[in-house]
Amino acid sequence: MGTLLIRNARNIITMDDQKTKIPGGSIFVQDQKIVAIGTSLPYDTADVVIDARDKIVYPGLVNTHHHLYQSLTRNIPLAQSCSLFDWLTTLYEIWVHLRPEDVYLSAMIGLGELLKSGCTTSSDHFYCFPNATSPYLIDEEIRAARDVGIRFFPTRGAMSLGRARGGLPPDELCQDENSILKDMQRVIERYHDARPFAMVRVGVAPCSPFSVTKDLMLESARLARAYGVRMHTHLAETLDEESFCLQTMGVRPLDFMEMTEWTGSDVWYAHGIWFSDAEIQRLARHGCGIAHCPTSNMKLASGVFPLAKMKQSGIPIGLGVDGSASNDTSNMLLEVRMAHLLHRLHTGPDALSAEDALYLATRGSAQILGWDDEIGSLEVGKAADMFLIDTRRLEYAGALFDDAALPVLTGLSQIVDTTIVGGRVVVEHGRLVHVDEEQLAQVAQRAATRLVEEASLRTGIDYRQSRTSPPAASNAPAYQP
Repeated sequence: MGTLLIRNARNIITMDDQKTKIPGGSIFVQDQKIVAIGTSLPYDTADVVIDARDKIVYPGLVNTHHHLYQSLTRNIPLAQSCSLFDWLTTLYEIWVHLRPEDVYLSAMIGLGELLKSGCTTSSDHFYCFPNATSPYLIDEEIRAARDVGIRFFPTRGAMSLGRARGGLPPDELCQDENSILKDMQRVIERYHDARPFAMVRVGVAPCSPFSVTKDLMLESARLARAYGVRMHTHLAETLDEESFCLQTMGVRPLDFMEMTEWTGSDVWYAHGIWFSDAEIQRLARHGCGIAHCPTSNMKLASGVFPLAKMKQSGIPIGLGVDGSASNDTSNMLLEVRMAHLLHRLHTGPDALSAEDALYLATRGSAQILGWDDEIGSLEVGKAADMFLIDTRRLEYAGALFDDAALPVLTGLSQIVDTTIVGGRVVVEHGRLVHVDEEQLAQVAQRAATRLVEEASLRTGIDYRQSRTSPPAASNAPAYQP
């Protein structure tokens, strides 16, 4: 892959254990690995040289929770002003019409947006497998990740508990347990790469307690551990989920995880809002990680993640943008900003500094993906995953006093100037290197329009109209929360 020299940076924000900053520093990269970092390096040239004189270098952000396929169902009027379960039952009817090409396009969009906002590694939780289409949809996401050049951690999700059996999703989006487990095994064997500096690692991810069976949770945990891959699911996102578990299984969500072998340091949950104090202590003992998704939680009015209690208990915490339809963007730097502001508002001015929010999105996120030995900070021996911002941009004028906080607190777009993954430049001058962005946007919008139109024809519902009344009874879940 050759060599890369980034020289004479205004500053390098390393996010190492000491949160070291290197004004005037340089970085030398051989293949994917950082070989040297500091000032006065003994390297004058390389295959690619970047003059970073007015630029600040940051470690690449790490996204720990996403649903990339939702990029084609953003800003749907009927899905606004909803809590989680109403939002899901509305969008399920559109997602039934997903095709393989839609999954590829949506992943290209979401991953491209992430790269442009400084994210160099992203996980994804893919659980939507319409009965009428190919079962190999996660393969389309992996293909897209390779095309845009991002480091990728897809998790093979699933829904097996449809409405006919008391679950939330329509039966058309559910698969039987045997098919799910067989494909989880296929995805692991085909794509998981445990070697250093891998570009793809995979995990196992049944969707949630209200959309899968106990048997699937048990068997998927055993499958994951047999192969040594990580495990991911939604948990404790809303009080509706808590009510579902209590009424249908007689236990709280964390109890269900313990019953089905879904606890341990190889497990991370998305959201984790509605844990009791005692459950937080249990989480800490288990070593489970949490993907905090502040924008999604605010949009769906799910609640506020108990960050201070989680941190005090030593629970690993990372950040995630969540699905584009519950965020309406895939902007990782913006997610860092939202985390910083939300917890200051909710807890107080000392709750989460801008630099600490950035730390959650780098070191914290890398830890819960089990990848902290290679990504999350700029250090010798780690992957050359980073982003650069040019301080000469108008939105940074008058703000050049705290380089670590700069991209979190200032700027409106959070679009970075350069993104590098594994030593390769994938965003340059704020644009994707390997993608015709305008053409992709046009093709993707046509696909999104088709999805909405097909759903409207099937259901008789106009999804472009804003919600003015509660969802019809036929769309409600099988229980009353």
